[in-house]
Amino acid sequence: MAHRDSPVLSTIQQEQPISLLIAFTERYHKTMAHRDSPVLIVYFPSAHRIRRSSAELLNPVLQKSVPEVELLYEFLLSGVKLNRDQVMTLQDPELSSLRKATTFHVICNDVIPKSLSDIRRLGARLSHAQGPLKRQDFERTLLTMAYTALKTPQSNTDHQQKIWLDSLTELFVALRRDLMFPYHREGGQ
Repeated sequence: MAHRDSPVLSTIQQEQPISLLIAFTERYHKTMAHRDSPVLIVYFPSAHRIRRSSAELLNPVLQKSVPEVELLYEFLLSGVKLNRDQVMTLQDPELSSLRKATTFHVICNDVIPKSLSDIRRLGARLSHAQGPLKRQDFERTLLTMAYTALKTPQSNTDHQQKIWLDSLTELFVALRRDLMFPYHREGGQ
């Protein structure tokens, strides 16, 4: 099939999507770090459920400062793996022992969507977003994109792989559009 030879899929298979995700996060924090969306839209309802596995019981957020953004980069660069139970874990045991690694684990395994239908629904909702995303929604979308990038090559059939790849592309387009939002308004593009 044509998707087997696509540049996006080859990038995913070479485990370079993490670099792309890091570039997105860096760009986001440079352009929109101090803005929040004025409209209350909940893209990740599971973030608002109480959980006992984290110090942040409600609405966990990993990045609250520049050092925490850098820590997220380090988490992603060190490697993230997806086990048989679809649990995302850090490959570096030293980083896994950090307190913020618990928040990372909670967001990746309790907050972001894991089913293909939920991820596609998120992509569709993001495609209709008015204005910039809140920081936590950007972070969670980025981590959903990381999960989707890890899941895509694990697909059993070409059809499944195409659907996962389409979902990954939809999330990519939503994040790119969010990053370009201020330029659309000011430049009239």
